[in-house]
Amino acid sequence: MARAVLQISPEAVVANWRALDAASDARTETAATIKADAYGLGSARIAPALAAAGARSFFVAIAEEGAMLRRILGEGPAIHVYGGHMPGDAEAIAQAGLIPMLNSIEQLTRQFESLPGHPFGIQLDTGMNRLGMEPADWAAVAELVLDQRPALIMSHLACADEPDHAMNARQLRLFHTMTDGAGVPRSLAATGGTLMGAAYHFDMTRPGIGLYGGRPFEDANPVVRLTLPVIQTRDVEPGESVGYGNAFVAEAPMRVATVSAGYADGVLRALSGKPTLWHGDTPCPLVGRVSMDLLTIDVTALAEPPEALELLGPHQGIDVLADLAGTIGYEILTALGPRYARHYA
Repeated sequence: MARAVLQISPEAVVANWRALDAASDARTETAATIKADAYGLGSARIAPALAAAGARSFFVAIAEEGAMLRRILGEGPAIHVYGGHMPGDAEAIAQAGLIPMLNSIEQLTRQFESLPGHPFGIQLDTGMNRLGMEPADWAAVAELVLDQRPALIMSHLACADEPDHAMNARQLRLFHTMTDGAGVPRSLAATGGTLMGAAYHFDMTRPGIGLYGGRPFEDANPVVRLTLPVIQTRDVEPGESVGYGNAFVAEAPMRVATVSAGYADGVLRALSGKPTLWHGDTPCPLVGRVSMDLLTIDVTALAEPPEALELLGPHQGIDVLADLAGTIGYEILTALGPRYARHYA
């Protein structure tokens, strides 16, 4: 079979959630951000495991994700929508019992007109300039909004992966200025903010990437393991090239294995010639370019042709690959393609 195997551990996700929950004050609720199909790993398997472990609140990006998550989780858990209330969302919000995090006066008006009395939250912009009401807009509507008792007021840190960045303290001060005395639950921290300590925790934290084994949660349990089957091996002589564009030329006799995965499966083309795959504890460098469906790997160090090689696992996590590709672990995870045979254990 030429199908690669992606092993995903819901137990590791739960362990990471529990660790981040333990890092917060007992009065602070630890939610779970499960947008983008649980960062590409399958919300149908990840979300119920988190709910069984005690997660009571979940966050998604858009209402359609929220409606799908409600079908998975059933009644009970709170499902917040970061993208707020967009045109056409009212039916999904009402039927699935979603909590839109309203980002603008326009969304606020839409919510109050189409779903009066339905739960909602507010997202404030404290300097990231991405989503949320700016201070002047919030000041104009705060009294009206607070009379309606929003379920949550939140903002989002721009530089939480850099704890010493001055932006963090600046956003914290502005969040206090905009929300102190509001009398409703507040949330500022995702994974990075959770790790920065109690000052950032407020009433709820919303970890995302840390649940799935990525930075800035350096102590996270690894969640994924990716094993790629070898389709063919061949001997390559000095001076012969491997792959498209003659990008790699052998300097000595070597054996090359061709494995089943490529950029169509989320192995980014920017990784060409950079990562190491593993056979047990033996490193096997990727040589040549990443193509759509195939990678070529130097397996000269192995005594026998391998049946499979590991790209993600104990020796190499998502952030190592991300560093090599010049990106972040989020992109590595969410790019993992649909052709993998996904095993949950």
